[in-house]
Amino acid sequence: MRIEATHRVQLVFSLLDADGNGVLEARDFDLMAGRVVAAAPDSDEAAHGAMRDAFLRYWTTLAAELDADGDGRITFEEYTACVLSPERFDAAVDAFARALAALGDPAGEGQVSRPAFVALMTAIGFGRANIDALFDAFGPTPEDRIAVATWVEGIKDYYAPDKAGIPGDHLVDTAAV
Repeated sequence: MRIEATHRVQLVFSLLDADGNGVLEARDFDLMAGRVVAAAPDSDEAAHGAMRDAFLRYWTTLAAELDADGDGRITFEEYTACVLSPERFDAAVDAFARALAALGDPAGEGQVSRPAFVALMTAIGFGRANIDALFDAFGPTPEDRIAVATWVEGIKDYYAPDKAGIPGDHLVDTAAV
């Protein structure tokens, strides 16, 4: 596994731990889903529902794969074992990526504007400078938009343990990891 992947996973774990108690629980995914959906007021109920469902699938995949003692809590070590094993987590990441990108494209035009991207990524908890660096790395159009498909692939790449030098690396401040 590449060190870049470890840094990306450390960051996501800290962001998903929405209540800050050091472990992931179903409540964290409910809180995060609420924040992200609230950041997309122009999206319809179907898109909101898909995002909530994707967060639920993310949680249920983790719980099914990792919560052997049934306590409803996932530690960082357990989380790393699952998300860095693509065969165990690909379907959940794909659903999450598609739902998040769809929220950023409420008109269904296949493009995400910078303001929509910033709102969603801020709701997740990423820093503004990192968000802008990621958006720029995706190669926006002159109208300051990125393709939905580009964002979906970027999210999937973010979870790939063998990837380095990817746009998603801009989200990680390695000095803080």
